[in-house]
Amino acid sequence: MRWLTITLITVILGLQWPLWFGKGSWLRVWQLDKQLQEQRAVTQKRVARNAALDAEVRDLKQGTDAIEERARNELGMIRHGEVFFQIITSSKITTNN
Repeated sequence: MRWLTITLITVILGLQWPLWFGKGSWLRVWQLDKQLQEQRAVTQKRVARNAALDAEVRDLKQGTDAIEERARNELGMIRHGEVFFQIITSSKITTNN
């Protein structure tokens, strides 16, 4: 009777081993689920960034206000007849020592 118990426990453990530690085990499923959640977070951030870029592209295509704003901020352009004043603070002045 004792040998039967040991044999059955060995068979049960032999059948359970792949379930817990094999190639398609629960541990692997939990790892893949964690990776999937991380990837979904990255994807969600990228979707939000793409939506913002899409809105910016639509704004650039439809209106001149966005184009003017970009020209002023990125290229330093001014309108005809405007006067540009640049104020330099002491923190921006550097010395060559």
